[in-house]
Amino acid sequence: MRNVEPIDIPVLVLCGGLGTRFREQTEFRPKPMIEIGGRPILWHIMRTYAKHGFKRFILCLGYRGDVIRQYFLHYASMNSDFTVELAKNDLRMHTIDHTDDWSVTLAETGQYTMTGGRVARAAAKFLGKAEHFAVTYGDGVTDANLSEEFSFHLNHGRIGTVLGVNPPSRFGEIQLSGDEVLKFQEKPEFSEKWINGGFFFFRREFLQYLSDDPGCVLEQTPLVQLADDSGLSLFRHHGFWHCMDTQRDYDDLNRMWTDGTAPWKV
Repeated sequence: MRNVEPIDIPVLVLCGGLGTRFREQTEFRPKPMIEIGGRPILWHIMRTYAKHGFKRFILCLGYRGDVIRQYFLHYASMNSDFTVELAKNDLRMHTIDHTDDWSVTLAETGQYTMTGGRVARAAAKFLGKAEHFAVTYGDGVTDANLSEEFSFHLNHGRIGTVLGVNPPSRFGEIQLSGDEVLKFQEKPEFSEKWINGGFFFFRREFLQYLSDDPGCVLEQTPLVQLADDSGLSLFRHHGFWHCMDTQRDYDDLNRMWTDGTAPWKV
């Protein structure tokens, strides 16, 4: 088999959810466009992939997809100095103030389509002949080495690989003997309890597990069946991972960025 490089791998980013659990931030914009340090969390996610050589993105749009379209249509002008000759309707760009050499495809996948249906619809139009592809959500950041995860995926030969993370509990843990407290621990880390970190790699065969039906949920039948078929590997990540589901998450991530302690910063 020919050598597969990150630059050849399409990264499908799920950007179309309604964000109902975070309505104070998502009423007028999709969740991936909520800003950390003045940049959409989507930008942070894409920067992480690009750091490891993955620069071909397919954004799966749905709710308020127009906001994401406008962001990338005007990406150069929003990150550069320019002059507009109003009488001539002429735009002259000066030095472009970014180094993001990405290919970004914006794919409409339906207002109410679920995650599996979005992947299936975008892949049908834009995956081309790619033998492998990546999938992630538009609301989580990490310092995981994604190139190592991809190498792990290739070497293990299974259809899919998921990044496994074990973040600390949001709540304290109390261990009891009857009514006696044996152990009290605030927000413990569960080192052997792995959860879905949302950074996937798949072989093309995974498309057989998906449907373009709007009700197809990636995390339900497709991944459950793939695991039952012994087709899914776990790449363990012990470092930083954080999703943005609540105002508290938003505040925490922005505080890290402001303090200069953001582990995911490229």
